Amino acid sequence: MKRSFKEIFLRVIILMAGLTIAHFGVTLFLLANLGSDPYNVLVQGVYRTVSGMTGWAVLTHGRVHIALCFLIILVLLVVDRTYIKLGTVLCMIFGGPIIDVFTLLLNPLVSEDSALPYKIFILALGCVILAYGMTIVIKSDAGTGPNDLVAVVISDKTKKSFGIVRIVVDVVFVLVGFLLGGSVGIGTIICAGCVGPVANFFLPINEKVVQKILDK
Repeated sequence: MKRSFKEIFLRVIILMAGLTIAHFGVTLFLLANLGSDPYNVLVQGVYRTVSGMTGWAVLTHGRVHIALCFLIILVLLVVDRTYIKLGTVLCMIFGGPIIDVFTLLLNPLVSEDSALPYKIFILALGCVILAYGMTIVIKSDAGTGPNDLVAVVISDKTKKSFGIVRIVVDVVFVLVGFLLGGSVGIGTIICAGCVGPVANFFLPINEKVVQKILDK
């Protein structure tokens, strides 16, 4: 059934809200510096490698995030462009800048000198916030972020279990990111083990919330 302009507009607003919340959680992961989620380990590794080799001051974690997402979209345009929706492009454009803005705002809250228990608390809080925001993006049904589409497309094309494919993709992200200088630590382990279950808890809740907004 064709969606009305009002429904599309509301779904995009919901997606942007979820994206902002999710990347707030990602920023907490990065500031804790105890290891990030798999995809951002890759982004961090590429950022550190390229900035170290070139010395480009204009590079930021957020800008590298955009560049990698753009590359994924280019590949998807060749493989199967039907996976790309408006929300996919919005995630690519705004995901990185949201991280950069939150990093500037929250940077004073966490430093290298912060106590380890405090860092672990920030990291765990980031995990919950990331999972919560991610479920809002999913239930907006306006599109999926490029990095999440990697596992979706591979699973669909190979007819393999999404759960298994997602684990393999995350492992590849972590390995490549680690080899390039990304931070892998307790945060990466917590993210891999907790985000899924926490997201499963919030999915039915946010499904109802999104539906209520759309029904108004």
